[in-house]
Amino acid sequence: MSATQMAGKRKARKYQGHGESSRESCRGSLPVRSRPVRAACSSSSGTRRSAERMWENYKNVENILYVNIAVIGVPVNVVAIAILSQGKCGLSNCTTRYLVAMAAADLLVIITEVILFRINYHYFPRSFLSITYVCRVMLALVPSATNCSVWFTVNFTFDRFVAICCQRLKTKYCSGKTAAVVLSVTGVLLCLKNVPFYFAYKPAVIINNVPWFCRTIDIVYTDPRWVGFDWFDTILTPLLPFAVILLLNTLTVRHILVSSRVRKELRGRRNGEKHSDPELESRKRSVVLLFTLSGSFILLWLTTVAEFIYYQITGTAANRSDSEMIFHRVGYLLSNASCCTNTFIYAVTQSKFREEVKRAVKYPVTSVFRIIKKYWL
Repeated sequence: MSATQMAGKRKARKYQGHGESSRESCRGSLPVRSRPVRAACSSSSGTRRSAERMWENYKNVENILYVNIAVIGVPVNVVAIAILSQGKCGLSNCTTRYLVAMAAADLLVIITEVILFRINYHYFPRSFLSITYVCRVMLALVPSATNCSVWFTVNFTFDRFVAICCQRLKTKYCSGKTAAVVLSVTGVLLCLKNVPFYFAYKPAVIINNVPWFCRTIDIVYTDPRWVGFDWFDTILTPLLPFAVILLLNTLTVRHILVSSRVRKELRGRRNGEKHSDPELESRKRSVVLLFTLSGSFILLWLTTVAEFIYYQITGTAANRSDSEMIFHRVGYLLSNASCCTNTFIYAVTQSKFREEVKRAVKYPVTSVFRIIKKYWL
């Protein structure tokens, strides 16, 4: 198999359309012509039944987990947007804008991919979202939301790197106006980048002159332009962000260690004894948010990145076993789960954010008591 065919198949599995699944195609339960994994269809009947049971069990667990991600992710991101946008959490204007943008992008990922794509496809496979024209829009919106979620995290990491390590550039770059421009340009470019996904699919079946479901067009597997776009998309998300975040965090840690050592030596020479350094303590607290957010991103995207590197080294991406396909889908499940973690990180690391959450929770209760006290007591 050529490299272009392998890349095309990898892209087909990455964003499968409604009604397009390699496992279901082996049993012929969906009206599409996909590219199934041959090992699952050509093995003995006993092995095939065992593999199908494992696959069905995993899908049941996966569907439950996606529902949990939606139930948790939507409210926590809405709460994060509402609280952070008020600007009462003691964060700088630029940091607040990045965090609000990250929460909004995470919310879009949960709505488009988790709810409208994953959950809808499992529980409502024949809804209007399965009409080809709507399905193609969805398959362009899903990577757009994911790209924005990932690259807004990169923008935030770079902003904090400049604020900590580049004091001369800090006053010019770390401002609310710059953050708005960076986020706007990044979002527009990423949305434009994903427009070709709309044209990568065609109807899987036509019923009463209505096109249903999405099937990858054959040219995606062989055309060098599509293969090049596939590599560009994969490098852009998540390989390049993964590497950039690791690099920036490494440089930030190195700068903090060096500057902390210098400050301790200078204070020791001046005072002759050890004293607490308020500025150093403040700096340590300020980078906790950065490292927890970027660390969570790295951990939850690690499976997807490791899988890509493994299959590029081994060259076996076109013929995955059932366990390897499960590993592949676990990677995407974890990357979607990353859209639920940031709000909990804010609650753990930011005391003022916790206070605002408590106030938001208490407000409806106290309002009811005030009304009762005013009119009935």
